Amino acid sequence: MVSQDYKSMLNGKSVIREMSAWATKRGAEIGYENVFDYSLGNPSVAVPQEFTDKMIELLQTKSPMELHGYSQSQGIPAVRAKLAEYLNKTYGMNYTAEHIFMTTGAAGAVAHATRAVTKPGDEVITFAPYFPEYQQYINRTGAVLKVVAADTERFQINFEELEKTINEKTAAILINTPNNPSGIVYSTETLEKLAALLHAKQEEYGHVIFIISDEPYREIVFDGVDAPYVSKLYDNTLSCYSYSKSLSLPGERIGYVAANPKCTDAELISVICSQISRGIGHNCPPSIIQIAVAEVLGLTADLGVYETNMKLIYDELVKLGFTCVKPGGTFYIFPKALEEDSVAFCQKALKYDLVLVPGDSFGCPGFFRMAYCIETEKVERSLAALRKFVEAEYKA
Repeated sequence: MVSQDYKSMLNGKSVIREMSAWATKRGAEIGYENVFDYSLGNPSVAVPQEFTDKMIELLQTKSPMELHGYSQSQGIPAVRAKLAEYLNKTYGMNYTAEHIFMTTGAAGAVAHATRAVTKPGDEVITFAPYFPEYQQYINRTGAVLKVVAADTERFQINFEELEKTINEKTAAILINTPNNPSGIVYSTETLEKLAALLHAKQEEYGHVIFIISDEPYREIVFDGVDAPYVSKLYDNTLSCYSYSKSLSLPGERIGYVAANPKCTDAELISVICSQISRGIGHNCPPSIIQIAVAEVLGLTADLGVYETNMKLIYDELVKLGFTCVKPGGTFYIFPKALEEDSVAFCQKALKYDLVLVPGDSFGCPGFFRMAYCIETEKVERSLAALRKFVEAEYKA
């Protein structure tokens, strides 16, 4: 018999993926260029040519065993050393290779980090709106995800609700900044307030509370936005990173966990993660991709297009009467729907070939997400469809 536990998950499929599948099917009917698909956060800008050139060079000059063989469980030592050096130079940290664990993307990083600092029955707190897959990442470790209600005025941390939620069972706080789905970046003020609260709670409860910082959008921050490096503000931080967005490499599945050198048991986190890999079959990201990203540290794809797209969409939404917190980064925007039922709102939008994602699964009913990682030309064409949708359904 198949697992009933996982079989039950078939009744709760990802809404994001379902909307993306609808867009693909509709595209086959009318041409995908005519479907305004804001469902999936799949980077639209090209991989930097320098990365492609480096891959070609590696294939031409390195031995097959070096490029295609297994790496050590923690990742290739030279790669980890380069990453530590880059993080130290960029953020003023003191990492060594021993603080780095290579993973298959930020999802793999969060999965390992959570298991490294929790035990079954512990609680991990996150803040709405949040990435829906956190439910699976956390609850399937044996820990329990607790969600703090959103501050829908600013989408910063709702500290009043956090104070009600945190307790002796809290082992970690899972944050995502810049945030999917809101596009908001937690400010220095917000993170310093969080750090102060956690220091006090550690003293009160007599145990460590880690921050697990999910950071795949770290480089996608818009002009003038305050975007601190979380580990600089709180010692017990595990940074979870992915190159999926910064280099437009989501299919390559490469990222890392970086344990703050000042965190409790910092020297053990990476080696513990390598033991976790034994239990979840999550060993050894591809060697060639580890080597390649280490050769282009600091390089990004042309991320400026996302701010261009954001401004176009935000301005149009405001003109049409939407309530919307202006994003500070990422390629997402999270407006309030024009009716209470955001699922119904998004279903109505499909009639106009606008593919939007309701906010219910993000922990914010009544809102919806637009992933504007599409060509700017298509964004511009979509605005007419958005106007037609609003005027026909809500202003008639």
